[in-house]
Amino acid sequence: MGNPSLKAVTLTHVRYQKGDQLGHFLAWISLVPVFISLGGFVSHFIFRRELQAMFFALGLIISQFINEFVKTFVQQARPETCALLETCDSHGWPSSHSQYMFFFAVYFTLLTYYRIGLLSRRQMWVAGTVVWPLALLTMYSRVYLGYHTVAQVFAGAGLGFFLGAGWFWVVNSLLRSFFPAIEESAFGRLFYVKDTSHIPNVLKFEYENARAARKHVSYKRSD
Repeated sequence: MGNPSLKAVTLTHVRYQKGDQLGHFLAWISLVPVFISLGGFVSHFIFRRELQAMFFALGLIISQFINEFVKTFVQQARPETCALLETCDSHGWPSSHSQYMFFFAVYFTLLTYYRIGLLSRRQMWVAGTVVWPLALLTMYSRVYLGYHTVAQVFAGAGLGFFLGAGWFWVVNSLLRSFFPAIEESAFGRLFYVKDTSHIPNVLKFEYENARAARKHVSYKRSD
């Protein structure tokens, strides 16, 4: 009886050429979607529980399901370097990393532009100097490391851009009117789920209310 074939869990299974410092850097860049998902959205739910962020995360999940559907339908192979990377058993068009990052970048930019969430329009520089460069570097990393062709990362970026803009419109034009009902639901009350998208400056609002609560007897901690 022959040995069964094995397959690795590829969540953080990113390879680069030994001694290649740029490849090492880009391998970490390639993991940015993982850091955003596990570090960003999970911690955001634990500490803030904002409906906007929840639907942002839901959109990214839907986007990834769409990516898998398209990959299965098109069945375009990865570049020849897939043999070294042990990824030839999966399809390459469109790039899921590029799609994720461009969805994230577009949605984040629109949130900031329309002053929904913690950032104001004056802080658009965060999108321009952090989010978009990370999206572009992720695209480049997938080609440089040999996981995708140029066409595959551009296809992922284009699909992510379209889905991010479309989902932002769906959430803020169609679903946002249901946010108050979700807040008042059993789920919302149990987990303290809230929507602050109607508040122009959330940081200022929270700062002023935290200071006011310090002076209010009913809000003081009983040690």
